[in-house]
Amino acid sequence: MSIPVRTAHTADLTSAELDAVRGLLDAAFEGDFGDEDWDHGLGGVHALVHDDSGLVAHGAVVMRRVRHGGRWLRAGYVENVAVRADVRRGGLGGRVMAELERVVDRAYDLGALSASDDGARLYTSRGWEPWTGRVHTLSPREGIVRLPEEEGSTYVRTALAGFLDPAHELVFDWRDGDVL
Repeated sequence: MSIPVRTAHTADLTSAELDAVRGLLDAAFEGDFGDEDWDHGLGGVHALVHDDSGLVAHGAVVMRRVRHGGRWLRAGYVENVAVRADVRRGGLGGRVMAELERVVDRAYDLGALSASDDGARLYTSRGWEPWTGRVHTLSPREGIVRLPEEEGSTYVRTALAGFLDPAHELVFDWRDGDVL
């Protein structure tokens, strides 16, 4: 029997569900998951997988604006993807991503995410492509700021926008934690 994937907006999750998601993320990222990381995954659509013991997998897609080639696009930005350690490599991450990709493909101009080395294998196996161009963000104080640490870990999924030319940088809207 296949465990169902539930999708819900942040507004439709209970406090207990949000606490379970935060606990899963804290454990999965082994102490390298902060309040800003948590905040980045709120306000969008969550994909959740539960088994008899509780929450086993999660991911979210939130809207961000990104400028590419002189136009601003709606990006479905994937955040907070995690699978409980004892059930990893069993396909749950792919099932979560399938739901998030369905949302991205139907509602956004493109999908984007920042991947760890471990996570990159999942995303590339699902057709996400490493962004080979430059990555920037809008800083409230300095304007457009290049994020070289995001170059090489940013992945995109073309959706409604079609082809994205890496000769043009991606400039993401600003959010807490992007620039000190």
